[in-house]
Amino acid sequence: MKKKYAQLGEFTTLELMAVCGARAIKNGEVVFIGTGLPMIAAMLAKRTHAPNAKIVYEAGFIDSNAIDIALSIADSRLGYRASGAIGLIETLGLMLQGGHVDVGFVGAAQIDEYGNINTTYIGPFEKPNVRLPGSGGGNDIVSSAKRIVIIMTHEKRKMVKKLDYMTSPGFINGPGAREKAGLRGVGPSLVVTNLCQMDFEPQTKRVRLAAVHPGVAVEQVLENSGFDLIVPKEVPTTELPTYEELKLLREIDPQGIYIPRNKA
Repeated sequence: MKKKYAQLGEFTTLELMAVCGARAIKNGEVVFIGTGLPMIAAMLAKRTHAPNAKIVYEAGFIDSNAIDIALSIADSRLGYRASGAIGLIETLGLMLQGGHVDVGFVGAAQIDEYGNINTTYIGPFEKPNVRLPGSGGGNDIVSSAKRIVIIMTHEKRKMVKKLDYMTSPGFINGPGAREKAGLRGVGPSLVVTNLCQMDFEPQTKRVRLAAVHPGVAVEQVLENSGFDLIVPKEVPTTELPTYEELKLLREIDPQGIYIPRNKA
């Protein structure tokens, strides 16, 4: 069946970001997520092109069939018709560190040009301006999942040349650094923001612009990046969401808990 694509003005930026996240999941993969947009993206993937993907929630629920949208990773509703409900030690220790997770989704308060992530604090160590949640399971995910998708807003203060603190390692300082550190996963593969999608140049492991979202100019992405982003000669535009994807997204989150209807 031929896909019917929505037009600008018929979807929100958050919906587009969720669609980008969903398309990053392959059928049959084991997907490690928290709540928010990553959860919506994974659920959309299962209802479209990846019905055999297995979603693992950080608190240990596996392949949940919850009817209502979960409000936290430990929401007991995730236990409804789940394939498994294991503990945090088994989830992080056996599944992740055992190398059984194909793709992990994380957020970030800051990332640098090598995809290293800060979720700990902003400002000087002695007197931070903002204290953040810290790693949680973030470092485990980024260190051990086979590849990583980062979803975050695109602002100059978040795309920085030097992190205030490295909570989770991307490619650290370039090629070979992850292997030298003994990390199991291959590192970040995709960054989805409200402006664009970015991948990592294979030779340098630095962030590279992969596609701009519809209606966004390359210059707008550069103006909101605090490091030198690699820009190829030709930058494609993110494929528009289909009407089917939007319909499913709105069924998954009918109350707009994670994707408010009126948010551009």
